[in-house]
Parts: sequence; C-alpha cells; structure tokens
Amino acid sequence: MLQIRREISAGGVIWRRNQSDNRLQVVLVRPTGRDTWVLPKGHVEPGEGVKDAALREASEESGLNVIPGQRLGDVSYVYSWHDSPGLPPVRIFKRVYFYLMEAGGGDLSAHDGEIAEAAWVDIEEAPQRASHKSERELLAKARGMLQTPSTQD
Repeated sequence: MLQIRREISAGGVIWRRNQSDNRLQVVLVRPTGRDTWVLPKGHVEPGEGVKDAALREASEESGLNVIPGQRLGDVSYVYSWHDSPGLPPVRIFKRVYFYLMEAGGGDLSAHDGEIAEAAWVDIEEAPQRASHKSERELLAKARGMLQTPSTQD
C-alpha cells in the first residue's frame, strides 16, 4: 500500500535594485547535487508560522538578511520519494507558500550547505533561468508587483 504524506514549505522571491544601473534583480539558488535553479525555500518546522519559515529558509539558502513583503502565491505538486532504499515509495503532496522579500544586507556566499550556488539574476532573465514552470510564473508575478510604483516605496 502506498504511503501518503503532506508537507508544507515556504520561501520567497528576494529582490533588490542593482546600485550601478537601478535594474531589478532576484535571487535564484542551485541546490547541491542538482542542475536546477530555483527560488529559496524549505520546510516549515513544527510550531513555526509559514511566513516565519519563509523568512528563515530564504535567509539560510541565500545568505542574505531579508525584509518581509507581500504574499506572492503558492505552488502545489505531488512527487514520490523513497525514505530509504528497499522501502516502498511515499507519495508526497506538497504546498509551498511564497512571499516577496527585499534584500536587507548579507552576502550570497554565506548560503547554507544545502545550496551549491546563489546568484543575483536580472528579473527579466530570471523566468528563463528558473527550472520549474510554477516558479517562472511566480517570478513573472513578482516582476509585475515590483514594477508597480506603490510596491517600491
């Protein structure tokens, strides 16, 4: 019989204005051992609020201090996972909540060990570089929100 598990994660679209040319940039991360570029995100710990988890995970995976912003949206997907070799797969139903977050200092090289690389990417280029369609859609939504004057104040 197939075991089913539900998981909740949270993360963010971290943004800044490049000081040299004022272009909007966002952070994408490449997890260790993978050839994918994704938004920083991770599991909500027991007793932790979703927004708090999003801020913690975004900070840990990017090496940056982040300032919380608006809720951006969420992504749901299903995948199978083997908890250990020889055991039957577990079907995981996952929901990830994303927030817009402004960079407030820190250093991308200070990311945690789960991440091989973190990079600033121009917001116009980010949807093409992001590996997952759902995250490309969130990046496009973030671009629209950030280009609205009231969000930049």
